[in-house]
Amino acid sequence: MIKAVVFDADETLLDLRPAVDYALEQVLGSLRALEPGLALTREHLRESWQEVFAEDPGAPVPYIRRESLRRSLERFGLERHLDDHYELFFRHRYEHTRPFPDALATLADLRAAYLLGYATNGNSTADRCGLGGEFAFELYAHQDGLPKKPAPEFFAAVVAAAGAKPEEIVYVGDNYHHDVEAPAAAGMRTVWVNRAGRDLPGPVVPDLTVERLAQLPERLGGLTRRPATWDDVPPASDGAGR
Repeated sequence: MIKAVVFDADETLLDLRPAVDYALEQVLGSLRALEPGLALTREHLRESWQEVFAEDPGAPVPYIRRESLRRSLERFGLERHLDDHYELFFRHRYEHTRPFPDALATLADLRAAYLLGYATNGNSTADRCGLGGEFAFELYAHQDGLPKKPAPEFFAAVVAAAGAKPEEIVYVGDNYHHDVEAPAAAGMRTVWVNRAGRDLPGPVVPDLTVERLAQLPERLGGLTRRPATWDDVPPASDGAGR
């Protein structure tokens, strides 16, 4: 019996990429107004983000964003503008972060049958991203000492907040390693939101794979109690199955 459905935030419920891209463009526009001819690009900003993230994936997201922006500005002698543009980024990032078009209707359908939770590594607080009041509980990495996914402690906190057994909880997310492998290891059922139709990148098979959130309400009712394994997946005839 499934009692609770718990969601990841960014790129699961929230269409984050357009908001981040817009916020980065606002940062660049502001910097170019201060320094005409500035050669800093959005790609520089992304490369700095990837560099900082690779150094410490467990670091808080605001730290990664600030440090990556600092490095980009330092490269062009603009570090003195860090504070203003860090704040500018997050103002636009929050103002433009919105749920995917089918997210709110999906949550409304599920709420009639399940306890709903929200548990994320990021800093997309529900009330600032169009999801305020949608969940029975919300968990954020780096609040109250909670480590980021895929740490087992993160999923132990989900179990405690849901007040259910691990096998009575479904975790829904887009990141295979964080949202399928890790919660499955904690004994939860899993749903992989695979909008791009990617091949399965590892041996742990999600209980469900959906391309749209709107598929969830109907398909959750069909879950069996037996966890899926790699042996449950039939071989792809063309070598390119999902």
